[in-house]
Amino acid sequence: MITAIRVPAGVLAVSLLVTGCAQGGHATTPRAAAAEAVRLTSVPAPARSASTAPSELPGLGPGTLAEVPSTARQVVVVTGEGKDSSDATVVLHERTASGWQAGREWPAHNALKGWTSHHTAGDLHSPIGVFSLTDAGGLLPDPGTRLPYDHSGGFAIVGTGFEGESLSGSFDYVVAIDYNRKPGTSPRDWTRPLGAGRGGGIWFHVDHGGPTHACISLKKADMRALLRALDPARHPVVVMGDAASLAR
Repeated sequence: MITAIRVPAGVLAVSLLVTGCAQGGHATTPRAAAAEAVRLTSVPAPARSASTAPSELPGLGPGTLAEVPSTARQVVVVTGEGKDSSDATVVLHERTASGWQAGREWPAHNALKGWTSHHTAGDLHSPIGVFSLTDAGGLLPDPGTRLPYDHSGGFAIVGTGFEGESLSGSFDYVVAIDYNRKPGTSPRDWTRPLGAGRGGGIWFHVDHGGPTHACISLKKADMRALLRALDPARHPVVVMGDAASLAR
């Protein structure tokens, strides 16, 4: 495990005591070149069929919907304002007997330079795609999630963000986004199936008031609400990208 990671000056003045967002998240080292490769390493490949796949989720086009596993009963949609924007909205959709039910809309931040379909370590973009949500953790105790939760001092972080804002408390609560990571492990696990060059350590975490390196950040109360809502028995996934990309 890596501790006390020092980010080079001019990129982000922060010394991390956590391995999570250190590759693609809040440090200089974070859809694969072939989209299939990313799907294989991010979302376990459950059976899908035209009769059971989601037919309606606001803002998602047929291409994006085709990537959503038929087993998913919770879909967190992260919609970026633009391809180069660091502002986004997040909505948790629950599948019911009568169809998809949307929750509240939460404001969020994504990466400083927006979105990419081919994320690489340190490119300051958030990856576009569909990824499972299997693991959580944080500096603060478990707020009541059903996901496995790693409560650890290793989530401590100090320093400032791109706009001079304090990063303290950013990792009080996190949910790992299964991009280039091994599901079923702590968010702090360093395994990178696609290799270190493709980034990793991309999380939902507490918003610090500015853009991220690749993660998605929510207000602290919204992070608690997300953690309490996510249910592994409902096979939650995140669908994330700019609005135009998601509509394809």
